[in-house]
Amino acid sequence: MDESFFIYDSLVRKVWIGRDSRPTVTVTGSHQHSVLYGALSLDGRQLFRQYDDFDGDTFFDYLKLIHRKFPRCILFLDKASQHQTEEVLSYFERHERTLVPVWEPTASPEFMPLEGCWHISKDDLLVLRYYSSFPDFKEKIAGYLRTKRFHLDVASYLTAEPR
Repeated sequence: MDESFFIYDSLVRKVWIGRDSRPTVTVTGSHQHSVLYGALSLDGRQLFRQYDDFDGDTFFDYLKLIHRKFPRCILFLDKASQHQTEEVLSYFERHERTLVPVWEPTASPEFMPLEGCWHISKDDLLVLRYYSSFPDFKEKIAGYLRTKRFHLDVASYLTAEPR
């Protein structure tokens, strides 16, 4: 599982333009964002949720959703402080037979399959896109993640050799 911030603004990546042209990109200049939590299973099931904040409370809420959808699982997590609140650690202890946390090394996105999902999603939703309002932006994200199926080889991320 992992989380990512989707900023309410257009992302600009490399583009082809004519030699005498100057590209124009409409931007909001906004700092508003939506926090996306995601989890993938080895059998292709996925669970995404959108929150306004990334804190211990929203993570704890999402953790309970994961546990409901995947009643017995090993959960690969980074070491974000929001993942290690007293409430969360207590929940892991209470459910140690059905929910096992595995803490990934710090700054190791190559072990997180959801990094691929975030990259694909941001390309599809943010690159050279403009949304007229923040609620419209959040609605498009929700619709996208309700219908998008990511076909990533999760096992290859879990067995990757450290660089």
